[in-house]
Amino acid sequence: MHLDPIMPYLVGSILVVLLMGFVLRLIHQPYVIGYLIAGIILGPHGVALIEDNALLSRLGAIGVVMLLFFIGMEVSPKKLIDNWKIAVIGTLLQVAISVGFVWPLGSYLDWPLERIVLMGFVISLSSTVVVMKLLEDWKELDSRVGQNVLVILLAQDLAIIPMLIILSAMGDVADDTSNIWLQLMGAVTIAGLVAYIAKKEAIHLPLGKALKNDHEMQVFAALSICLGLSLLTGLLGLSTALGAFVAGMLIGAAKETHWVHQALESFRILFVALFFVSIGMLVDLSFIANHLFQVIALVALVIITNTFINGAILRILGENWRESLYAGTMLSQIGEFSFVLAAVGIQAHIISDYGYQMTVAVISISLLISPIWIMLIKSALYRTRLK
Repeated sequence: MHLDPIMPYLVGSILVVLLMGFVLRLIHQPYVIGYLIAGIILGPHGVALIEDNALLSRLGAIGVVMLLFFIGMEVSPKKLIDNWKIAVIGTLLQVAISVGFVWPLGSYLDWPLERIVLMGFVISLSSTVVVMKLLEDWKELDSRVGQNVLVILLAQDLAIIPMLIILSAMGDVADDTSNIWLQLMGAVTIAGLVAYIAKKEAIHLPLGKALKNDHEMQVFAALSICLGLSLLTGLLGLSTALGAFVAGMLIGAAKETHWVHQALESFRILFVALFFVSIGMLVDLSFIANHLFQVIALVALVIITNTFINGAILRILGENWRESLYAGTMLSQIGEFSFVLAAVGIQAHIISDYGYQMTVAVISISLLISPIWIMLIKSALYRTRLK
């Protein structure tokens, strides 16, 4: 009898995730928090049961793709287009106000302009994965709040392109003009595809009828659609998750969601969990312990500030105050794409290693506690409405 060396690690990891899932269910909290805590426990800064965070991150990226694919199947392209004002104006205002909010602090600390802009960009992005998972679990994706939050998150995903261009221009990173044009071409292509899906009344997928009763081939057909369009957007310099989202809308328009759901649901659960575990593994407990006051203060400042900035913008754009505040709370955390901005920042010598570690800690902790913050505000708003 020969024991595969990976088996104890695999079993231990699954048991930790399962245990955290049970604990979170008992206290009526989202499983997302359990996955994040499991990552902290299992990672190199915990018991070090898993140390290859790079591999886990790559697997987790597939989870992001699949989550956005499933979300796309439930979204109406027409509603997205109708909500363009909130998407464009809301996102531009949010980014500008975030940079303006960081400016006084940066000036006081004698930060250079590029660091102020970088930190403003970092806190302006919210987590598509966390928020979409919560909206999906709470059956709120079709609500007015859900639709407003969705278009803002998608606009933020596209905003990462000009942000990276600006940071590259301000830092010590060479500017690749061909890559910029490729990204712009990709953005136009995606916008055109969404417009086509919205305009077309019925879309027929090739082999749709042939696959209707063939479950085994349905798995591969569904994966081909999901990962294929993700690959296309990735080659065009855009987010692979954005391509998966559009692929999901294509499936939804073709009315093929039933067998696609059945074929990929188990994959989605597994890989989404891996994504959150990989985020939890980034949390350096020793760094946080050594800088506890700074981390707590910055996380609290970011969560509260983002809540009221986003809430105020939506209120200005015509939403009622309760839904605006709830949507602002949904967007209160710092998103996963901010890890990319932080990495560019250290590569371009915009921030130091300490600044990078602090940024990663604040992003990770904001992702960890935001579901609790959202539930608290949601509960308070609900009680207010009852009164």
